[in-house]
Amino acid sequence: MTEPANPTGTETAPRPRMTLDEIRTSNDIQIPSDPLARVIGQEKAVELARVAAYQHRHLLLVGPPGVGKSMTAQALALHLERPRTEIRIVHNPENPERPSVEVTGREEVYREREARRTIEGELILPTEAPASVAERLGYRCPRCSFYSLPTERYCPSCGNVKQVVPGMTAGSGNPFRDLVGGILELTVSPGGNPMESVRTTRLRNGVEEVVAYERAGDKITVLDQRALEHRRSLQKESPRKVLVKIDRNPFVMATGASETELLGDVRHDPYGGHPQLGTQPYERTIPGAIHEAHEGVLFLDELPHLGSLQRHILTAMQEKRFPITGRNPQSGGAAVRVDNVPCDFILVAASNIQDLHGILSPLRSRIAGGGYEVLLETTMPDTEANQMKLAQFTAQEIATDGRLRPATREAILELIQESRRRAEAYDGSRNALTLRLRELGGLIRTAGDLATVAGSEYLEAAHVREALQRARSIEEQIRAAYGSLQGAIRQDATESQRQSMGYYHWNEHPDSGSFPGGYG
Repeated sequence: MTEPANPTGTETAPRPRMTLDEIRTSNDIQIPSDPLARVIGQEKAVELARVAAYQHRHLLLVGPPGVGKSMTAQALALHLERPRTEIRIVHNPENPERPSVEVTGREEVYREREARRTIEGELILPTEAPASVAERLGYRCPRCSFYSLPTERYCPSCGNVKQVVPGMTAGSGNPFRDLVGGILELTVSPGGNPMESVRTTRLRNGVEEVVAYERAGDKITVLDQRALEHRRSLQKESPRKVLVKIDRNPFVMATGASETELLGDVRHDPYGGHPQLGTQPYERTIPGAIHEAHEGVLFLDELPHLGSLQRHILTAMQEKRFPITGRNPQSGGAAVRVDNVPCDFILVAASNIQDLHGILSPLRSRIAGGGYEVLLETTMPDTEANQMKLAQFTAQEIATDGRLRPATREAILELIQESRRRAEAYDGSRNALTLRLRELGGLIRTAGDLATVAGSEYLEAAHVREALQRARSIEEQIRAAYGSLQGAIRQDATESQRQSMGYYHWNEHPDSGSFPGGYG
């Protein structure tokens, strides 16, 4: 998706807003085509995400799990222009351990693809090729003219060897023909030409041109003179490898990534860059998430948990380039280094409130200096418009899952009631609706599964009420079954577990009345 003409995302002619009374099922609810309009209840974050996409700014989203951090990041990525460049690694013949970087624009990439298509040649049937060519490629039997695959050494029709080495024919006097003849017959064709390719000339429009015939499975590829010239020009170029493709996903999630996954690496090869046995360093270079996110979004959930790797993120943000090196000192790739690999991305980072102290101060400064920090909401006012947003959320979850029945209006009202209860229970907010929508989405899926298994045409309110019983947390289930966690431990722990637990409890709390071997 390209950059929006209006970065604020406001519509010039808004559609009439539907009300809950007008809904029969969730199928009646129109899901917005704008990805950011699908983020529920986070108006401030959505507004800044639009600006970030339009102005190429960074975002730090702070809030508890399940309030829309990753969804906001993905929606932002869909508002970006498609990637404009492809990143390649080019072999350096003078110093193979220092491959170079080549950045190619979209038009050039497509032009090269078209050129490669021209050298792929024309596929023909073996019967359409000249008889002598078909014989030399191994398709045609020289004795009976029967056509078969070149992998078949003997003609299925007459049993004759299709390809015979000169001087090694029957009666040649070679006493070891029965041992070595088959091997030689497979490797050499009459006249000494390679079986994989035959070059000859032909007349086209009165002009003689060189043409090549090559084996291609059960068919033959024909390369005309123009295609052969293109191939020669490509062979003169230094070998290269596409590191980051032009047609790539603009959203890269690197949550919990290792150092290699985040920053790239050079794979190990026990033979190193040996020309006959090993693999050249440019072929072993792999990109990191920071390079794959070039011209896109790099999403890092739980940013503080990256620890010291945050400093590399800071460097990449500052320089917009980051080298790829071998990260294992015991690996054959340790001596390889590729400098100036582009990594110009929008960072969307997320953190819980209690983990904010784990974000490096320079990184926080870089985000604030080139972007925005946003505290996400956990509730929204209980208004008719926001109730309709929850109805939209229900329709989105059902559509995204793809296996759930449509929800009736009564089921949606039951979900809204549960949203009110959770807003008060979790956040102490009255007259509010919860925005902890991940758990609410889980409730919708549980209710939908119940409706599907029951063979119901719709997801009904009764399915939501039953799902509320089944979707209880394990702590709630333990309290209902045993009264408390301690009661569950007393009842279910083995004798040896009770002995050890009582001993440690008595050591730590000698005045509690507990004693080794039991609970006082």
